[in-house]
Amino acid sequence: MTGSRDRAWLAAMVFAVLLAQVLLYPGVDRLVGALGATTDLDASMWFLAAEFAAFVAFAGVWGAASDRAGRRTPFIAAGALGGSAGYLALAVLPGFTSLSFEGVLVVRAAQGAATIGAFSLAMTMLMDLEGGHGRNMAAAGAAIGGGTALGAPLGGQLYEVGPFVPLYLASALLAAVAALALAVDDRAPDGERDSLARAVASLRGTPTLAVPYAFGFLDRLTAGFFALVGTLYFRSAFGLGPGATGLMLALFFAPFALLQYPMGILSDKVGRTVPIVAGSACYGLVVIGVGRAPTVALAGAGMLAVGILGALMSPATMALVTDLAADTERGVAMAGFNVFGSLGFLAGVVVGGGVASAYGYPEAFLVAGGLEIVVAAATLPVFLRLDIGRTATFVE
Repeated sequence: MTGSRDRAWLAAMVFAVLLAQVLLYPGVDRLVGALGATTDLDASMWFLAAEFAAFVAFAGVWGAASDRAGRRTPFIAAGALGGSAGYLALAVLPGFTSLSFEGVLVVRAAQGAATIGAFSLAMTMLMDLEGGHGRNMAAAGAAIGGGTALGAPLGGQLYEVGPFVPLYLASALLAAVAALALAVDDRAPDGERDSLARAVASLRGTPTLAVPYAFGFLDRLTAGFFALVGTLYFRSAFGLGPGATGLMLALFFAPFALLQYPMGILSDKVGRTVPIVAGSACYGLVVIGVGRAPTVALAGAGMLAVGILGALMSPATMALVTDLAADTERGVAMAGFNVFGSLGFLAGVVVGGGVASAYGYPEAFLVAGGLEIVVAAATLPVFLRLDIGRTATFVE
């Protein structure tokens, strides 16, 4: 039962980190305006991009440090406390200083650099548990989906109270993660620890990790796209406020959360290929369809379909990382997955925002969905050659 308890606590930690993150999305244009920005789309793009650029830069640092030390929980607590301080600084500094928006972006990047430690290592601790990699990664996926599903509508309502209210709650949530980390048994694998250079080099000896990394990139690309372009598109095309926009985002994240666990168990039973292939075949087409929807009802139906397909793909993709990584390199392996995921989110924000600014929203949806289709098509032949089969990894 200890493993089940720790799985629940770790999932709660992942949930809290994602909830804090997504609280800011539905009214991000209002937030950057309150922080001193003079534009909506461009400033929102850079505000989101600053956090995920820090995720990319520091995910591997946290993972390698944890693998080398043979500990997880102290690093999770440190990252969560740093993230909490960063969110709080964003809320209070404008009232005490004449901080420029460029300075705000520096604080945002520092907050992201700390937060990724708590997020990535909490997921790594789920990898360390027994009980089936699909089951453990489904718990992570359900926590991610649940945090984002609740964060979107809750954040929209909090913005109706004030632009800084989501930041205060985000700070409190990260402080709670630091406390929860102390209640979880540290199960980092025993054994000789590689140096940072050897740990990174070991990943080169497992080139098949590029497959789940590529699909993680695609998954998060569309998440980043909807966080920025989708948010502003729903508000401009259909005249929605932050509260209603949060509900539109929740149409994606709710099924994504609710279906993660059963889909993860399914991937333990049938393997990883079918869920990933079936999901990616339709995912990009549905994203394109959302941008072409003539009514808010049809756009909402498209968001619901995207959430279902994402739930089919996500736990199998994360479990594939665990299947392929050596026990003593899981921290670096999951960090690599999060790096590619963060790069995907960053690409969704920057590329989607750039295309929307230059050409319009329908064209941005076409590019985002088209990238999903093209990269998935290029990667699937390699994926299908992977010989994983039904090993002890899969629960009977």
